[in-house]
Amino acid sequence: MAATNRSTRRALLGTLASLPVVGAASAQPNQGCASSTGKVLVAYFSRTGNTRVIAGLVQRSFKAQIAEIVPATPYPEDYLETVEQARQERDAGRSRPLARPIDIGGFDTVYLGFPIWGETVPPVVRAFLAAQDWQGKSLVPFQTHGGYGLGNSLEVLGGYLAQGRLQPGFAMEADQERRTMTQVTQWLQTNDCKPR
Repeated sequence: MAATNRSTRRALLGTLASLPVVGAASAQPNQGCASSTGKVLVAYFSRTGNTRVIAGLVQRSFKAQIAEIVPATPYPEDYLETVEQARQERDAGRSRPLARPIDIGGFDTVYLGFPIWGETVPPVVRAFLAAQDWQGKSLVPFQTHGGYGLGNSLEVLGGYLAQGRLQPGFAMEADQERRTMTQVTQWLQTNDCKPR
Protein backbone atom coordinates (compact mmCIF):
# COMPACT_ATOMS: atom_id res chain seq x y z
CA MET A 1 0.00 0.00 0.00
CA ALA A 2 2.78 2.46 0.91
CA ALA A 3 4.59 1.73 -2.37
CA THR A 4 1.39 2.46 -4.31
CA ASN A 5 0.96 5.79 -2.49
CA ARG A 6 4.60 6.67 -3.19
CA SER A 7 4.18 5.84 -6.89
CA THR A 8 1.01 7.93 -7.14
CA ARG A 9 2.69 10.82 -5.35
CA ARG A 10 5.75 10.66 -7.61
CA ALA A 11 3.50 10.61 -10.68
CA LEU A 12 1.69 13.72 -9.41
CA LEU A 13 4.98 15.47 -8.66
CA GLY A 14 6.30 14.58 -12.11
CA THR A 15 3.19 15.98 -13.75
CA LEU A 16 3.42 19.22 -11.77
CA ALA A 17 7.10 19.59 -12.59
CA SER A 18 6.43 19.20 -16.32
CA LEU A 19 3.78 21.92 -16.48
CA PRO A 20 4.83 25.34 -17.76
CA VAL A 21 4.85 28.35 -15.47
CA VAL A 22 2.17 30.73 -16.70
CA GLY A 23 0.54 33.94 -15.58
CA ALA A 24 0.34 37.64 -16.23
CA ALA A 25 3.42 39.71 -15.53
CA SER A 26 3.34 41.82 -12.40
CA ALA A 27 3.12 45.58 -12.75
CA GLN A 28 5.07 46.07 -9.53
CA PRO A 29 8.68 47.23 -9.67
CA ASN A 30 11.49 44.83 -8.89
CA GLN A 31 11.26 44.65 -5.07
CA GLY A 32 13.76 42.38 -3.43
CA CYS A 33 14.22 40.12 -6.43
CA ALA A 34 17.68 38.66 -6.67
CA SER A 35 18.41 39.58 -10.24
CA SER A 36 16.52 40.45 -13.39
CA THR A 37 19.70 40.14 -15.45
CA GLY A 38 22.71 37.86 -15.33
CA LYS A 39 23.13 34.11 -15.28
CA VAL A 40 20.93 32.09 -12.94
CA LEU A 41 21.54 28.66 -11.45
CA VAL A 42 18.89 26.64 -9.68
CA ALA A 43 20.52 24.23 -7.21
CA TYR A 44 18.41 21.95 -5.06
CA PHE A 45 18.39 19.02 -2.68
CA SER A 46 15.21 16.97 -2.47
CA ARG A 47 14.58 13.71 -0.65
CA THR A 48 10.87 13.18 -1.44
CA GLY A 49 10.41 15.29 -4.57
CA ASN A 50 8.61 18.32 -3.08
CA THR A 51 11.61 20.63 -3.46
CA ARG A 52 12.39 19.14 -6.89
CA VAL A 53 8.99 20.32 -8.16
CA ILE A 54 9.67 23.91 -7.10
CA ALA A 55 13.20 23.74 -8.57
CA GLY A 56 11.76 22.71 -11.92
CA LEU A 57 9.26 25.56 -11.90
CA VAL A 58 11.92 28.14 -11.04
CA GLN A 59 14.33 26.69 -13.61
CA ARG A 60 11.77 26.95 -16.41
CA SER A 61 10.75 30.46 -15.36
CA PHE A 62 14.32 31.72 -15.78
CA LYS A 63 15.40 29.27 -18.48
CA ALA A 64 18.23 28.68 -16.02
CA GLN A 65 20.66 25.85 -15.56
CA ILE A 66 19.72 23.38 -12.87
CA ALA A 67 21.88 21.22 -10.61
CA GLU A 68 20.81 18.61 -8.10
CA ILE A 69 22.75 18.47 -4.82
CA VAL A 70 23.43 14.76 -4.33
CA PRO A 71 25.14 13.35 -1.23
CA ALA A 72 28.16 11.09 -1.85
CA THR A 73 26.61 8.59 0.55
CA PRO A 74 22.83 8.48 0.10
CA TYR A 75 20.56 8.87 3.08
CA PRO A 76 18.56 5.76 4.01
CA GLU A 77 15.20 5.11 2.34
CA ASP A 78 13.60 4.83 5.78
CA TYR A 79 12.41 8.27 6.92
CA LEU A 80 13.14 7.78 10.63
CA GLU A 81 16.66 6.52 9.89
CA THR A 82 17.29 9.59 7.75
CA VAL A 83 16.00 11.89 10.50
CA GLU A 84 18.33 10.24 13.01
CA GLN A 85 21.39 10.45 10.73
CA ALA A 86 20.68 14.11 9.92
CA ARG A 87 20.24 14.87 13.64
CA GLN A 88 23.57 13.22 14.47
CA GLU A 89 25.33 15.16 11.68
CA ARG A 90 23.72 18.43 12.82
CA ASP A 91 24.57 17.89 16.49
CA ALA A 92 28.19 16.98 15.64
CA GLY A 93 28.52 19.97 13.28
CA ARG A 94 29.27 17.67 10.34
CA SER A 95 28.28 18.18 6.74
CA ARG A 96 27.68 15.36 4.29
CA PRO A 97 30.01 15.41 1.26
CA LEU A 98 28.56 15.85 -2.22
CA ALA A 99 28.67 13.11 -4.85
CA ARG A 100 29.85 15.68 -7.41
CA PRO A 101 30.91 19.31 -7.06
CA ILE A 102 28.71 22.14 -8.29
CA ASP A 103 30.52 25.29 -9.41
CA ILE A 104 28.58 28.57 -9.12
CA GLY A 105 31.45 30.64 -10.54
CA GLY A 106 29.74 31.52 -13.80
CA PHE A 107 26.46 32.60 -12.21
CA ASP A 108 25.25 35.86 -10.71
CA THR A 109 22.28 34.44 -8.82
CA VAL A 110 21.72 31.03 -7.24
CA TYR A 111 18.23 29.88 -6.34
CA LEU A 112 18.83 27.26 -3.66
CA GLY A 113 16.12 24.78 -2.72
CA PHE A 114 16.09 22.35 0.16
CA PRO A 115 13.79 20.85 2.80
CA ILE A 116 14.13 21.99 6.40
CA TRP A 117 15.56 19.12 8.46
CA GLY A 118 15.60 19.35 12.24
CA GLU A 119 14.63 23.03 12.00
CA THR A 120 17.74 23.88 9.99
CA VAL A 121 19.66 23.40 6.72
CA PRO A 122 20.43 19.75 5.83
CA PRO A 123 24.10 18.72 6.21
CA VAL A 124 24.54 18.06 2.48
CA VAL A 125 23.31 21.57 1.64
CA ARG A 126 25.78 23.00 4.16
CA ALA A 127 28.54 21.16 2.27
CA PHE A 128 27.34 22.78 -0.97
CA LEU A 129 27.31 26.24 0.66
CA ALA A 130 30.77 25.83 2.18
CA ALA A 131 32.31 24.75 -1.13
CA GLN A 132 31.38 28.00 -2.93
CA ASP A 133 32.88 31.46 -3.31
CA TRP A 134 29.85 33.68 -2.69
CA GLN A 135 31.60 37.00 -3.35
CA GLY A 136 29.28 39.20 -5.41
CA LYS A 137 26.64 36.47 -5.70
CA SER A 138 22.98 36.59 -4.73
CA LEU A 139 21.36 33.60 -3.03
CA VAL A 140 17.59 33.18 -3.13
CA PRO A 141 16.38 30.29 -0.95
CA PHE A 142 13.27 28.23 -1.52
CA GLN A 143 12.48 25.82 1.25
CA THR A 144 9.93 23.17 2.07
CA HIS A 145 9.11 22.13 5.60
CA GLY A 146 6.84 19.77 7.49
CA GLY A 147 4.89 22.45 9.32
CA TYR A 148 7.50 23.65 11.80
CA GLY A 149 8.66 26.60 9.71
CA LEU A 150 12.16 27.67 8.70
CA GLY A 151 13.90 27.21 12.06
CA ASN A 152 17.34 28.84 11.97
CA SER A 153 17.89 28.18 8.26
CA LEU A 154 18.10 31.85 7.24
CA GLU A 155 20.74 32.52 9.89
CA VAL A 156 22.70 29.48 8.69
CA LEU A 157 22.52 30.66 5.08
CA GLY A 158 23.63 34.16 6.10
CA GLY A 159 26.66 32.67 7.84
CA TYR A 160 27.97 31.40 4.50
CA LEU A 161 27.33 34.68 2.67
CA ALA A 162 29.75 37.16 4.23
CA GLN A 163 30.71 38.21 0.69
CA GLY A 164 27.31 37.57 -0.93
CA ARG A 165 23.72 38.71 -0.64
CA LEU A 166 20.86 36.69 0.87
CA GLN A 167 17.67 37.69 -0.93
CA PRO A 168 14.05 37.15 0.15
CA GLY A 169 12.95 33.64 -0.71
CA PHE A 170 10.01 31.30 -0.73
CA ALA A 171 8.86 28.67 1.75
CA MET A 172 5.95 26.30 1.89
CA GLU A 173 4.75 23.39 3.95
CA ALA A 174 5.50 20.12 2.18
CA ASP A 175 2.85 17.63 1.05
CA GLN A 176 0.80 20.38 -0.58
CA GLU A 177 1.63 19.64 -4.22
CA ARG A 178 -1.66 20.97 -5.58
CA ARG A 179 -0.80 24.48 -4.43
CA THR A 180 2.88 24.34 -5.36
CA MET A 181 2.69 25.58 -8.94
CA THR A 182 0.31 28.44 -8.13
CA GLN A 183 2.33 29.61 -5.11
CA VAL A 184 5.68 29.51 -6.90
CA THR A 185 4.26 31.36 -9.91
CA GLN A 186 2.78 34.07 -7.65
CA TRP A 187 6.09 34.42 -5.80
CA LEU A 188 8.04 34.86 -9.03
CA GLN A 189 5.54 37.41 -10.36
CA THR A 190 5.23 39.37 -7.10
CA ASN A 191 8.94 40.13 -7.15
CA ASP A 192 8.95 40.76 -10.91
CA CYS A 193 11.77 38.26 -11.12
CA LYS A 194 11.45 37.49 -14.80
CA PRO A 195 14.77 37.98 -16.56
CA ARG A 196 14.79 40.71 -19.18
